[in-house]
This record gives sequence, structure tokens and C-alpha cells, in this order.
Amino acid sequence: MIDMTLLLEEKSGEPLYFQLYQHIKKDIIKGKLAAKTRLPSIRALSSHLHISRNTVESAYHKLIDEGYVQSRPRSGLYVVELELDKLPTSYLSRRRPFETSKQDITAVQYDFRYGDVDVAHFPLATWRKLSNQCLQSEQVELFSYGDPQGKTGLRVEIAKYLYDSRGVNCSPNQIIIGAGIQYLLSVLSGLMGISNNSIAMEEPGYDGVRTIFRHNGFNIHPIPLDKDGLNIHKLYESKSRIVYITPSHQFPYGMVMPIAKRIQLLKWAADLDGIIIEDDYDSEFRYVGKPIPSLQSLDTNHRTVYLGTFSKCLLPSLRIAYMILPPDLLDLYNKHGYRLYDQTVSWFHQKTLELFMSNGHWETHIRKMRNIYRRKQSTLIETIRELMGEQVTVIGQNAGLHILLRVHNGMNETELINAAAQERVKVYAVSPFWEKQAQAETSMVQIGFGGLSNEDIVLGIHSLYRAWFYPVNTSH
Repeated sequence: MIDMTLLLEEKSGEPLYFQLYQHIKKDIIKGKLAAKTRLPSIRALSSHLHISRNTVESAYHKLIDEGYVQSRPRSGLYVVELELDKLPTSYLSRRRPFETSKQDITAVQYDFRYGDVDVAHFPLATWRKLSNQCLQSEQVELFSYGDPQGKTGLRVEIAKYLYDSRGVNCSPNQIIIGAGIQYLLSVLSGLMGISNNSIAMEEPGYDGVRTIFRHNGFNIHPIPLDKDGLNIHKLYESKSRIVYITPSHQFPYGMVMPIAKRIQLLKWAADLDGIIIEDDYDSEFRYVGKPIPSLQSLDTNHRTVYLGTFSKCLLPSLRIAYMILPPDLLDLYNKHGYRLYDQTVSWFHQKTLELFMSNGHWETHIRKMRNIYRRKQSTLIETIRELMGEQVTVIGQNAGLHILLRVHNGMNETELINAAAQERVKVYAVSPFWEKQAQAETSMVQIGFGGLSNEDIVLGIHSLYRAWFYPVNTSH
């Protein structure tokens, strides 16, 4: 084994994996670990340093992500040739490459960003194997633009999965695959037309969607929430005939719309000949109670557009989402030439995902990730309650990959975020989710946990506790 004896400080304030990553990176930059040097296996290094395999794995993942080492199948990890000598002399004199600057020193250490996913448990070997199958010479479709609605085989797999998991009733012909929910909503906006020039949205609600609708000429009618979701009476009063909603896990508050209110919403659509846009963005991750059927599965009048994505449960970078159109809107899609739009998702990625689903890997992955995220969420909630107790209120803990945290320490949203940054922790504002931002809660932040390890979740919450309840006075 190469010489990699070092002292990791458990009480230094930095996670062990980060200390190990920094040590290896420093040795690579200084040339102590030359290019093409094979790093010890995870098992060997964890045994040598008497640390957990997860710690070594996390350090190795960070080195791979930043391009210091590369993985060779069935061989191991090898140091990459950085070619520092090819950088301009002027650059080297200005700042040595990979040298930590003062700005880097205060960089974020624990990023509680919603939307990040667990990297360590992605089935990379399986995905690589299936991707290689897609490159076989007989795959002639690889050399075409593909079906504008998306690959037929993938739409078949999506239809089967949604029927089994969410009760969604649709044919593959109703499914349109696109590069993200926002792109699909732009297409849908064109179908619904400017003649329907107003749209109702939950208040608060997803600001990215609100922006899409506004860019497409719609007036936004914010509808307040009750404890069980959208206020149906206020929806009627708005006179809007279109509503965008997240009933299975309201964004950002996290409540689940009960079956009785879902039926009321479907009655609203029937009464007004309206359209319901149901965004089921992370319904796979529910931790309390049994899943409630999708609105689309209950809709006998075919007034519901159903949206879903693979970003939260697989890979955000794939940019694969899907939209299920009811018959009337599907007719408009075909009649007005939307099939002339080229498909925005790579055939290569669509085929890989189709194989991933048809071979049973998708169901296995969902079950595994549901357990992993349940443990992370439990770690997050338990640590918050242990440290902060009644000084905070946790909101939306029954499902999904984020919570809201109302903090009772007198700080407003901006002060909470800035104090967290002093401890190198990043949490996120919730005020942008309100159309009427003057009505937004003033002492609340959003905390996502999907992309952090359990160890980092604990350390990050300890840092937040110091930031919010024992802040360092920086005025002197």
C-alpha cells in the first residue's frame, strides 16, 4: 500500500471524510501522489486508518467529482494527470492552481439544498452496463431524432409504473417526455392558450412554475392554504379555470391533500370545465401513512394533467420528466403541430432508462432510496429536536426531501441565512414561494437533506444550532 498514514482529528469540526479528501488532494497537487498512482481500496484504507468504509467512500467520491482521480472498472481509483505545467505562466504567478483562497476558506461546508440527491447509492455499475447496451450496433434508433413524444418503450414502462404505484390511468400515447417539468409546462401553456389568461396556484407555491406561467402570458391568482391544502372556496372565487397544484406533497409546506378535498377539487373542475395540473414531483418518498391515489386516477371527467419527474429519485442531470395529457388536450397537441417539436431528451438516456425500468432495477432503486431517505430524514428531525427542542417548529416532515423550519429566536429569514453562513452552512429562503411576499412567514427557512450523508446532517445541524442560538459576535 502507498504511504497514506495521517492523523484525522475527530474533534476538529470538519468531517473525517473531508479531512481525508483534503490530505489526498494536497498530496496529488504537490506531486507526492503521481499521475496513474492507484489509490488503496476502500476496504484497505478504512482498515489501515481505522475509520469507516463510508468515510473513505465519501472522500473518494469527492475526489472523483472534482477530477483528481478516476475510476477504472474492475481495477480501482487512479490519480489523474493534471498537466499543471500547461497552464499559462501569468496564471501561475497570479494564483497557484488548486490553491485555497481566502474566499474558499469561508466556502459552504454543509449545503442543505433541496433538489440534491444521494450520490453514493446511485447504481452506477448497472447504469453503465445498460448504457453500453444502448451503443450496440443494432440500435439503429440511436442515429435518429426519435419520436417527438418520447421513446415508445419508455412511455410504456412509465404508464405501467404509474398505474401500479399511483393508480394513474393512461395509455402510452397520452405521455409526453421532455427535458424537465418547466419545459413541459411551457408546452402545456401553449395548449391551454392565452384565452384562458389566468391560472390559480397555491400560496405559497413553487416559484419556478409561477415564473413559467407568467412568461407565457398568464395572470397568477394565489389561493391560500388550509391545514389540509388548497382552499377550494377561494379557488371558486378566483374565477380561474386552471389550477396548478401539488396535492401529494404540497410545496413547500408538505401537507397531503386528503381524499375528501381531492373530490371537491375534481367537482370544481367539472363545474367550471376547468383544468387541474397535478404535479406529483416526489410522491415516491412518503414516510408516514399510506399513499393517497393521484387526482388523475380519481378523475372520471378527464380534466387532469399529470406531471412527474425522475430528477428527485434518480438523476437530476438526466433531465427526464413526463406529462400525461387528457384526451381533449392530446387532440390539441396533435392538431396544432406540437408533434413537430423535436424531442428534447437524448434517445440514449431514454433507452437506458427504459432498460433500467423493464429489468426491474427502477423498483429496486426506489425501495432502497426510500429507506435511505427515511433514515436521513429521521436523523435530521431527531438531531433538530435533540438540540433545538421547542425553540423551533418542524413543518412538512411526513414526506419528500425537505422540511421547513420555523425558528423562534427573533431572527428574520435573512438573519437566519446569514448567521448560518457564518458557520459555513447554507439554508434557503422560503419567501420567494409567496406571490404576495409581504405575507410570507418571516422566521422560516427551507432545509433539504437528500444530498448530505447522515454524518454531515448531524454536523450541519450542530452548526446551525451554534449559529442561531449561540452566534459569534462579528461586530468587533
